[in-house]
Amino acid sequence: MQEFSLAAEIVESVQAFARDHAHSKILDVGVQIGEFTDVDVEQLRSCYDTMTRQSELEGSQLDIEAVAAAVLCPVCSYKGKPVYWDDARAGTRRATLQCPNCGGAAEPVQGHECLITTVRVFDHEPPRPTSRQTTSRAS
Repeated sequence: MQEFSLAAEIVESVQAFARDHAHSKILDVGVQIGEFTDVDVEQLRSCYDTMTRQSELEGSQLDIEAVAAAVLCPVCSYKGKPVYWDDARAGTRRATLQCPNCGGAAEPVQGHECLITTVRVFDHEPPRPTSRQTTSRAS
Protein backbone atom coordinates (compact mmCIF):
# COMPACT_ATOMS: atom_id res chain seq x y z
CA MET A 1 0.00 0.00 0.00
CA GLN A 2 1.99 2.94 -1.30
CA GLU A 3 -0.60 5.40 -0.02
CA PHE A 4 0.41 4.70 3.59
CA SER A 5 4.09 5.39 2.87
CA LEU A 6 3.25 8.51 0.89
CA ALA A 7 0.99 9.84 3.65
CA ALA A 8 3.76 9.22 6.19
CA GLU A 9 6.23 11.19 4.06
CA ILE A 10 3.76 14.07 3.71
CA VAL A 11 3.07 14.17 7.46
CA GLU A 12 6.79 14.06 8.34
CA SER A 13 7.63 16.82 5.83
CA VAL A 14 4.83 19.11 7.01
CA GLN A 15 5.69 18.54 10.68
CA ALA A 16 9.32 19.47 9.94
CA PHE A 17 8.15 22.58 8.06
CA ALA A 18 5.95 23.60 10.99
CA ARG A 19 8.82 23.14 13.46
CA ASP A 20 11.33 25.00 11.28
CA HIS A 21 9.02 27.97 10.78
CA ALA A 22 7.40 28.02 14.25
CA HIS A 23 3.86 27.88 12.88
CA SER A 24 1.19 27.22 15.43
CA LYS A 25 -1.48 25.53 13.32
CA ILE A 26 -1.47 23.81 9.93
CA LEU A 27 -4.80 24.29 8.16
CA ASP A 28 -4.33 22.75 4.71
CA VAL A 29 -1.71 20.79 2.85
CA GLY A 30 -1.87 20.88 -0.94
CA VAL A 31 -0.35 18.07 -2.98
CA GLN A 32 -0.15 17.20 -6.66
CA ILE A 33 -0.57 13.54 -7.56
CA GLY A 34 0.07 12.48 -11.14
CA GLU A 35 -2.01 9.89 -12.93
CA PHE A 36 1.05 7.72 -13.66
CA THR A 37 1.79 7.33 -9.93
CA ASP A 38 -1.24 5.06 -9.59
CA VAL A 39 -1.99 6.50 -6.14
CA ASP A 40 -5.55 6.01 -4.90
CA VAL A 41 -6.38 9.52 -3.68
CA GLU A 42 -9.16 8.39 -1.33
CA GLN A 43 -6.82 5.90 0.35
CA LEU A 44 -4.15 8.61 0.57
CA ARG A 45 -6.64 11.00 2.19
CA SER A 46 -7.76 8.29 4.64
CA CYS A 47 -4.15 7.44 5.59
CA TYR A 48 -3.36 11.15 6.09
CA ASP A 49 -6.41 11.63 8.31
CA THR A 50 -5.49 8.59 10.40
CA MET A 51 -1.84 9.63 10.79
CA THR A 52 -2.65 13.19 11.81
CA ARG A 53 -5.00 12.24 14.65
CA GLN A 54 -3.70 13.35 18.03
CA SER A 55 -0.86 15.28 16.42
CA GLU A 56 -0.18 18.94 15.71
CA LEU A 57 -1.66 18.33 12.23
CA GLU A 58 -4.99 17.06 13.52
CA GLY A 59 -7.85 18.78 11.72
CA SER A 60 -5.74 19.84 8.75
CA GLN A 61 -7.12 19.08 5.31
CA LEU A 62 -5.25 17.29 2.55
CA ASP A 63 -6.09 19.03 -0.74
CA ILE A 64 -5.22 16.76 -3.66
CA GLU A 65 -4.80 18.10 -7.19
CA ALA A 66 -4.86 15.34 -9.78
CA VAL A 67 -2.41 15.83 -12.66
CA ALA A 68 -3.48 14.18 -15.92
CA ALA A 69 -1.08 11.91 -17.77
CA ALA A 70 0.56 13.10 -20.99
CA VAL A 71 3.11 11.41 -23.22
CA LEU A 72 5.54 12.34 -25.98
CA CYS A 73 6.25 9.82 -28.72
CA PRO A 74 9.83 9.84 -30.04
CA VAL A 75 8.67 7.97 -33.17
CA CYS A 76 5.87 10.22 -34.49
CA SER A 77 6.27 13.30 -32.19
CA TYR A 78 2.74 12.93 -30.79
CA LYS A 79 2.26 14.85 -27.55
CA GLY A 80 -0.92 14.48 -25.50
CA LYS A 81 -3.09 11.97 -23.68
CA PRO A 82 -1.84 8.39 -23.62
CA VAL A 83 -3.68 5.19 -24.42
CA TYR A 84 -5.71 3.94 -21.44
CA TRP A 85 -6.05 0.35 -20.36
CA ASP A 86 -9.26 -0.73 -18.64
CA ASP A 87 -8.44 -2.75 -15.54
CA ALA A 88 -11.57 -4.86 -15.20
CA ARG A 89 -10.54 -6.28 -11.81
CA ALA A 90 -9.90 -2.89 -10.24
CA GLY A 91 -12.72 -1.18 -12.13
CA THR A 92 -10.42 1.66 -13.20
CA ARG A 93 -8.67 3.00 -16.27
CA ARG A 94 -4.89 3.12 -16.21
CA ALA A 95 -2.67 5.37 -18.28
CA THR A 96 -0.09 3.51 -20.38
CA LEU A 97 3.07 4.58 -22.17
CA GLN A 98 1.66 3.64 -25.55
CA CYS A 99 1.31 6.33 -28.22
CA PRO A 100 -2.30 6.56 -29.37
CA ASN A 101 -1.13 7.82 -32.78
CA CYS A 102 1.37 5.17 -33.91
CA GLY A 103 1.30 2.58 -31.10
CA GLY A 104 4.98 3.10 -30.29
CA ALA A 105 6.53 3.40 -26.84
CA ALA A 106 6.10 6.94 -25.56
CA GLU A 107 7.81 8.88 -22.76
CA PRO A 108 5.83 10.35 -19.86
CA VAL A 109 5.98 14.17 -19.85
CA GLN A 110 3.26 14.86 -17.29
CA GLY A 111 1.43 12.85 -14.69
CA HIS A 112 4.30 11.48 -12.61
CA GLU A 113 4.16 14.32 -10.06
CA CYS A 114 3.98 13.50 -6.38
CA LEU A 115 4.78 16.61 -4.38
CA ILE A 116 3.67 19.01 -1.70
CA THR A 117 2.70 22.29 -3.33
CA THR A 118 1.28 24.39 -0.49
CA VAL A 119 1.00 24.49 3.28
CA ARG A 120 -1.57 26.93 4.65
CA VAL A 121 -0.94 27.95 8.25
CA PHE A 122 -2.64 29.94 10.96
CA ASP A 123 -0.46 31.85 13.37
CA HIS A 124 -1.99 32.93 16.66
CA GLU A 125 0.13 36.05 16.86
CA PRO A 126 -1.23 39.09 15.02
CA PRO A 127 1.03 40.49 12.30
CA ARG A 128 3.56 43.00 13.54
CA PRO A 129 3.39 46.51 12.10
CA THR A 130 6.06 47.29 9.57
CA SER A 131 7.89 50.57 9.17
CA ARG A 132 5.71 51.38 6.16
CA GLN A 133 2.51 51.29 8.15
CA THR A 134 1.38 54.56 9.62
CA THR A 135 -0.95 55.25 12.46
CA SER A 136 -3.62 57.88 12.15
CA ARG A 137 -4.26 60.36 14.93
CA ALA A 138 -7.51 62.06 15.63
CA SER A 139 -7.26 65.78 15.03
